[in-house]
Amino acid sequence: MKFTNFHKSTRSGVGENCLFKGEARDTDGTLAKVGFYDSKQQGKERVIIGVAPAAWTAFVNSVRA
Repeated sequence: MKFTNFHKSTRSGVGENCLFKGEARDTDGTLAKVGFYDSKQQGKERVIIGVAPAAWTAFVNSVRA
């Protein structure tokens, strides 16, 4: 699964401690996975963690609470 459209999280501060979020879509355009990685990981070291959209939404809602 290929993740695209990565962007810096609006909650990330200034500097190198940032979270980047992207997405992977099914062939019909439906959001299949939300991917994220830490900006400190570069090149081959980078690990993208992919989760179901509902799991991402639950995580974001719990952080905001």
